[in-house]
Amino acid sequence: MTVMMRLCSVLLLVSVFSGCAVTPTTIVSRPAIPAAPRPLPLAASNGAIFQTAAYRPLFEDRRARLIGDTLTITINEKTTAGKAGAASSSKSGSANLAVPKLFGAPTTTTADLAFNATGGNKYDDKGAATSNNNFNGTIGVTVVDVLANGYLVVSGEKQIGLDRGTEFIRFSGVVNPDFIVGGNNVASTQVADARVEYRTNTHIDPAEMMGLLTRFFLSVIPL
Repeated sequence: MTVMMRLCSVLLLVSVFSGCAVTPTTIVSRPAIPAAPRPLPLAASNGAIFQTAAYRPLFEDRRARLIGDTLTITINEKTTAGKAGAASSSKSGSANLAVPKLFGAPTTTTADLAFNATGGNKYDDKGAATSNNNFNGTIGVTVVDVLANGYLVVSGEKQIGLDRGTEFIRFSGVVNPDFIVGGNNVASTQVADARVEYRTNTHIDPAEMMGLLTRFFLSVIPL
């Protein structure tokens, strides 16, 4: 009875570790929460109508350019990758050994003694992998920093709650203000250092990851 209980405990522990999976962490390095807008430095009042500290051009559009401004990123990412490789090698050899005499007598009068050996080794390996990904959608991001050259560092996150979980779409990158079109829209293909991420907290992500025990055995067992 004690042996059976121990066996059941071991099987239970193995099943628990084999089911443990670590979901990958986020790849977005910048904070999703926008930074507070920096207050403009106040200058001395130098006019009744024109104020240097609060100057805005008369025909200036509402294009995002300050910390806290928002942009709409149109995500249209399509990637296709393929890789193939092959390797082969072969090696062969042979050896012949003849015995002319046996105990001083020619082998032709006693027995025809000879030794022949051949050997060969051949290795052939082939591999191929393809990947196709499509990601379309929109996400609103916030300017979290303005670089010295005027480029905008943006970051944002969208959460969509469904019946069986929540979907997370995260985006970060650096936007050139010249690429901003009407409505403060920017294509994701024009964002530098772009990081696009789609995650869920449902069973899909953990199901695609190997368990800890599975990865341990795959690392020590030669294949």
